[in-house]
Amino acid sequence: MDGQNKTQSGRPTLYKPEYAEMAHNYCLLGATNDELAGFFNVSPSTVDNWLSVHSEFATAVGNGRAAADASIARKLFQRALGYDYDTRKIFMYRGTAVEVPCTMHMPADVGACIFWLRNRRRHQWLERARPDPDDSGLTVLEIEEAAERARRMREQAHEQ
Repeated sequence: MDGQNKTQSGRPTLYKPEYAEMAHNYCLLGATNDELAGFFNVSPSTVDNWLSVHSEFATAVGNGRAAADASIARKLFQRALGYDYDTRKIFMYRGTAVEVPCTMHMPADVGACIFWLRNRRRHQWLERARPDPDDSGLTVLEIEEAAERARRMREQAHEQ
């Protein structure tokens, strides 16, 4: 047997080459190392060992996690900006159901904006326990209040 088929202690490895693709697919769903261990019915330390010994396994896990993270980041970014989506509404017209295509608008989510900025622009957007008297900028609370006022004004404008 070659070194790829034995563990560092000389015992045969439980690892199989097809595990790389399986791990990649599971990591696309957000699997952690502990969840991978449960999936493959091995200990977490065995998964750690596979990650260090089998480069194709480590690459597959890393690529799966990167793709999952990128997908979530895109959705968070869309949520922070707001977006439109096409859908259909069903109305009753003279006793008959009528399906009408329409575009719906999801407004920007202030919480997603703050989360994004606190992670991407940490120094400018970390919440402070006490306001700095020398800082003339807006606080996070003031920005949230302004966003809420803008949302209410937009709703009132659509009602008129």
